[in-house]
Amino acid sequence: MSTTLKLSRELKNRITRLAKASGRTPHAFMIEALERQTAREERLQEFVKEAVAADRAIDEGGEVFAAEDVHAWLDHLAEGKRATRPKPWRR
Repeated sequence: MSTTLKLSRELKNRITRLAKASGRTPHAFMIEALERQTAREERLQEFVKEAVAADRAIDEGGEVFAAEDVHAWLDHLAEGKRATRPKPWRR
């Protein structure tokens, strides 16, 4: 399938310069950029979908964790210390 993009002269020049510097054609550069952005948007949509589902589960009585417990646990892990996972509780 073919698609036409109208680019400003400035953007076209930037793409051409960067593509040449990386040994790619401007076409390949733009295809890769579109693929990356499409994948990013798909991941973002999936993240939001999971967040909405998690929020719904919490509203329906699902387990939650106290933020201070989670932060302390993460701090220990970041310092390379052994840490016991926080205990969940129900709202």
